[in-house]
Amino acid sequence: MQLICFKRHRFPPDVIRYAVWLYYRFTLSLRDVEDLLAERGIDLCYETVRCWANKFGPAIAANIRRKRGRADCVWQLDEMVVKIGGKRMFMWRAVDKEGEVLDILVQKRRNKKAALKLLRKLLKNQGFVPEAIVTDGLASYKVALRQLGALARHQPGRLRDNNRAENSHLPVRRRERKMQRFKSQGQAQRFVSTHSAIYNTFNIERHLISRNNMRHFRSAAMAEWNAASAAA
Repeated sequence: MQLICFKRHRFPPDVIRYAVWLYYRFTLSLRDVEDLLAERGIDLCYETVRCWANKFGPAIAANIRRKRGRADCVWQLDEMVVKIGGKRMFMWRAVDKEGEVLDILVQKRRNKKAALKLLRKLLKNQGFVPEAIVTDGLASYKVALRQLGALARHQPGRLRDNNRAENSHLPVRRRERKMQRFKSQGQAQRFVSTHSAIYNTFNIERHLISRNNMRHFRSAAMAEWNAASAAA
């Protein structure tokens, strides 16, 4: 895990880390984070928060990914439509059956080439072939998996069979509305890649566990965040 360099910044590392955590952990705008920090006596501009989020968010997310365990052996894939700069694009998403976001890829097309790009990236980053790949009825998945030699692991299912991937879109939809839509394909890709790693850390599914376990998992999540964002 690489320590984060906060040198040549006017504010101390703890303030920067806290601002980045607020922005990616909760459905807050940049101005919301500015107001929360102002209430604590920290006077800065929301553009400063934007710069911190863009600079330090990806580095922290990369540290989190390095420490995460191996994904489950069943992957669920889905894609959703997003409007970016007035153009219709597609956000391809892969999660495992535990709800862990494996990868998100923003692409202009919804075809075999796009599906193939997602699957190749997944297999490269995860380092193994899953036991099953569950998708909706989009034919592009079948063609791409046949080309990769993994068609036998394909499980095209009904909508309810792919609920993990479908529900996984909801946090991004909330952020998209809060941000008044993404401004470009690159900005959307940077945000969702960082957001997904931090979302995985704090997604403890508290509605499925006892209060004592929730406290334990929440403390572990904060410890993971503190380690990933530690200053050099």
